[in-house]
Amino acid sequence: MLDLMRASVDIIIVNWNAGQQLRECLESILAVDTRGININNVLVIDNASSDGSFDALEDLILPSRNENNRGFTFACKQGDNNNRVIVTDNTLEEAATKRTKRSEDVVLSLTLIRNNINRGFAAACNQGAAESKADYLLFLNPDTRLFENSLTVPVAFMERPENQHIGIVGIQLVDDYGQISRTCARFPQPGHFFSKMLGLDRLFPRVFPSHFMNEWDHSDSRMVDQVMGAFFLVRRHLFEMLNGFDERFFVYFEEVDFSLRARQLGWSSFYLAEAQAYHKGGGTSKQIKAKRLFYSLRSRILYGYKHFSWTAATLLMLGTLVLEPIARVVLGIAHRSGSEIVETFRAYRMLWSSMPEWMKVARGGERHKSSDVDSL
Repeated sequence: MLDLMRASVDIIIVNWNAGQQLRECLESILAVDTRGININNVLVIDNASSDGSFDALEDLILPSRNENNRGFTFACKQGDNNNRVIVTDNTLEEAATKRTKRSEDVVLSLTLIRNNINRGFAAACNQGAAESKADYLLFLNPDTRLFENSLTVPVAFMERPENQHIGIVGIQLVDDYGQISRTCARFPQPGHFFSKMLGLDRLFPRVFPSHFMNEWDHSDSRMVDQVMGAFFLVRRHLFEMLNGFDERFFVYFEEVDFSLRARQLGWSSFYLAEAQAYHKGGGTSKQIKAKRLFYSLRSRILYGYKHFSWTAATLLMLGTLVLEPIARVVLGIAHRSGSEIVETFRAYRMLWSSMPEWMKVARGGERHKSSDVDSL
């Protein structure tokens, strides 16, 4: 039975061709410590995957992990709604009848929603949040795996009376070798983007520092401007106050924009080194390097027009369109990488050809519909 006095968490995972990583992510949730929290629901929003990663979950009931009598059973049933497959959660009582009951066991419901088009990461996150009723929303990448303390430590931290001004928390993420990833960033300024597009942040990092906090080893906890979106824990009422992620950012920069808007309302972001999770990095976007670059450049331009002066944003756009492709080709030649040059040309062909669309979005101010952007 759920303890109504505990803080509740819903986990929202956006999937796009994540392969086996999605199942591994879900299985890792079985091992987390839930003392002091209720995980109401895990929601997987699929953006029209074609690799079978989502189909494999539609009839999924994962076995419980029995260590210390703690574990979860994912209970699902399938429905159909106008080509939008929704696998809704069973009630806890229904799910509990599917297995041997133990007083210490927790039954966790899984909700699967399939979109028949790729709506974009920000839109899919908002879609999952709309199905949630928990106190906290955890936006989790499918290429992550949770550890035992990945949830209890950050939620307990946010529940403390002295931390009520903290609206967003990220935790320490480690890679395949157990090394701590450097995931936090400053709010980017025009100078950061110009140094990046010319490669100055890599050639002279002390003179032209990146907005990424690469100089910090991430071994200690501290206030930051922005935590990485791979593990993004946010208070529900803050998420609703900001009307969720801005869907003009199809992918990339949506969490930067969200964190900046939260800061402007007086909320803080905090990096908590006392809890860890695994993050592969790159995720499924490694499969589509040209489109990954295209969407990153597109979102950068949109971010500039939203948060910089018109002059700075226009200079940023012109630099992105004219200077950066030259710098990237020169870098590809220096690396003797033909594929790098080809991917650059492909990305910029998409950026130039879609210029009327993203300029309209940049001038707009209203959230665009995901169908206005070619899907991944």
